[in-house]
Amino acid sequence: MRKRKVLIFCVLLIIISVTTIAFLKQKYRSALEGNSIGDIIENLPIKKVVVPDESSKEDKNNNGIPDPIDIVNEARKEVERETVYKDAYYTGGYPPEGEGVCTDVIWRGFNAINVSIKELLDKDIRENLKEYRRVNSKPDPNIDFRRVLNQDIFFKRYCESLTTQLNVDDVNNLKEWQPGDIVVFVEGYEHIAIISDKRDSDGIPYVIHNSTPKASEAKLSWFNNPIYAHYRWKY
Repeated sequence: MRKRKVLIFCVLLIIISVTTIAFLKQKYRSALEGNSIGDIIENLPIKKVVVPDESSKEDKNNNGIPDPIDIVNEARKEVERETVYKDAYYTGGYPPEGEGVCTDVIWRGFNAINVSIKELLDKDIRENLKEYRRVNSKPDPNIDFRRVLNQDIFFKRYCESLTTQLNVDDVNNLKEWQPGDIVVFVEGYEHIAIISDKRDSDGIPYVIHNSTPKASEAKLSWFNNPIYAHYRWKY
């Protein structure tokens, strides 16, 4: 008798599970088609944390899009074209389209607002050589602007420095992380990324970066390394 009850229970459980899956599949068919598991989860009817957009609305290139979003959109092209991570030295400094490292996402993004990170950084190194310990008193315009530590020093000198704490349950903290911001990691490995205009349902921002094997957009909270620095360009 007991075995029969267990069997009936198992059959009912299977029927309920199949029915529930079928219902959800039909209800969220549009969200399922062509999307990753992460995208599917983001489309579920979960209450989302609303983080105020406090990014600059400056539009110096007069294209109708705020400069921080220009930076994000240009950086995202690295993800769209699946730029391969390739660490190499290039005469002239610039790697060809379709390959690069994390620092290349930064200068390529800033190109969208007509800011040449290479020109500005090379100039600052020439005029303030002692500030750039990574250069080791031997400037090399072919590579200096593509070093994480050099970009970090440059942004520290000319940008607004912001919190390095990410508190997932604090909207006031989350709004400190705005599109176009720069985030730097040093401990474990040197890495740099751009804060995206995309957030998850908890309000946690994504970053656009390039790490083996290719450029991608990833949630900031997925990084295990401590955040070393957080900068915002003075638009």
